[in-house]
Amino acid sequence: METLKYKIITSEEQYDKYCKILEDLVFQESKSTEVQEEIDLLVLLVEKWDEEHNIFQEPDPVALLKSLMKDHKMKSVDLAKTLQVSPGLVSDIVNYKKGFSKDIIRKLAELFKLSQEAFNRPYPLKSPINAHLKNASVMNNKKNLEAA
Repeated sequence: METLKYKIITSEEQYDKYCKILEDLVFQESKSTEVQEEIDLLVLLVEKWDEEHNIFQEPDPVALLKSLMKDHKMKSVDLAKTLQVSPGLVSDIVNYKKGFSKDIIRKLAELFKLSQEAFNRPYPLKSPINAHLKNASVMNNKKNLEAA
């Protein structure tokens, strides 16, 4: 019986080895059908390992937006003008006080050339402790206050 050239990846050393082989094959000048099939198999094995051992967590939509704003050297005011919304709304969004509307998701996806799904994922909002109170001076007081 013929031994297999490649097997399912079971260790980081094997993963690194397969990645190196894959890189060498991809950058070969001429690719025969056999080489292309070898590339396809290695890609499949490497992707399977990556899926099962993914140590990277996707950032929540607000963290992603903050990162994109930093990369594009944008301030909240600049983003508000681009999105045609108030600076207060942008501030609330980047401070986890309000979520993204469908319209804002569409505009952000178009602006940053990303899929809408990048901004359309659940994430927790932060709400003031006593938000039901109208008086801002007691709104964030941790005491158990009665309705004013």
